[in-house]
Amino acid sequence: MATFWIYDYACSLHEEWIFLLRSHWCKVKGLYIVTRYLPFILLTTSLYLTFTPNGNPGKCRVFYNIDTGLCIVSAIFSECFFILRTYALWNNNKILLAAMASTAFAFLVASFSIAFASTVPAAYATSAIPGITGCYQSSTNFTLFIPFLLLSAFELGLMILTLIRAIQNWRITSSRLYVVLLNHNISYYACGLLFSVTNIFTWLLLQYSYQSMLHIFQFMILAILATRMHLHLWQVNRHSHRSGALVHIPISDMSSVNSTA
Repeated sequence: MATFWIYDYACSLHEEWIFLLRSHWCKVKGLYIVTRYLPFILLTTSLYLTFTPNGNPGKCRVFYNIDTGLCIVSAIFSECFFILRTYALWNNNKILLAAMASTAFAFLVASFSIAFASTVPAAYATSAIPGITGCYQSSTNFTLFIPFLLLSAFELGLMILTLIRAIQNWRITSSRLYVVLLNHNISYYACGLLFSVTNIFTWLLLQYSYQSMLHIFQFMILAILATRMHLHLWQVNRHSHRSGALVHIPISDMSSVNSTA
């Protein structure tokens, strides 16, 4: 997973630095930076959990809590891009934004509570591979599938909101920026739902080594998709302004689209 992340970063390094140097500083740009680079810390803690020598249960529990917290925070930052996009698609509807934000916060609190509560009774053991003594849970807590269930429900709700808006405006809006925005949203939600459902069955049916690998991979992929899609949308919007093309998006404030899309 670390190799895959580094490879993706190397492939997009040139485009990313153009974006970081030439785009205007705003809150969404800060969100991009955090979402993009947080998985580096997540992968570091995950590798430490896997290869730490002579890990005792207390030490394993602390680093497992850190790793779990970073996973949840990374997922929330990735979802924030699409909360803002949905908000923009719905003409900056503040009631809808408040509903999405409050739902996300409730799911966040529930996920943290379930994840941290499950580590208290968890037992840890050394790896079965000779020479490797990392932290591994010897028992599985089946309640850990609930955060993935909450995440899939939240993404399904955002997908429905996006589809409703697309159906309402498909005849009156045909700009490339708007089409890219919709395609990105639907693709991200479909990918997120697929990974969440996979992780739900993994936590219910498989052992901890498979569970750990797949749930970290999901959060890493979501971060890559969110930042890559934001970068691509910025490039499309920049090209539209350069070519003088008119962008007709049914949003009351065009500046909010440029900053949040």
